[in-house]
Amino acid sequence: MVLWNTLYTDAVQKHLKADGYKVKDGDTERVSPLQHRHINVLGRYSFMLAESVAKGRLRPLNFYDDDSLTALM
Repeated sequence: MVLWNTLYTDAVQKHLKADGYKVKDGDTERVSPLQHRHINVLGRYSFMLAESVAKGRLRPLNFYDDDSLTALM
């Protein structure tokens, strides 16, 4: 889970920078791949990966409009 979170956190940061958003190093230093609210630790997981993910590509990122993104920052 930590590796998965790390890969997607990095992808989001690259995407934001490519879109011209100012991503400060100090902000990204506080982002931890150990976040776990989205992980159900009491359930079962089935890791049937889509073919594209199995070949090393990331799933598409969730996108927000500018107002939603600004509220998150």
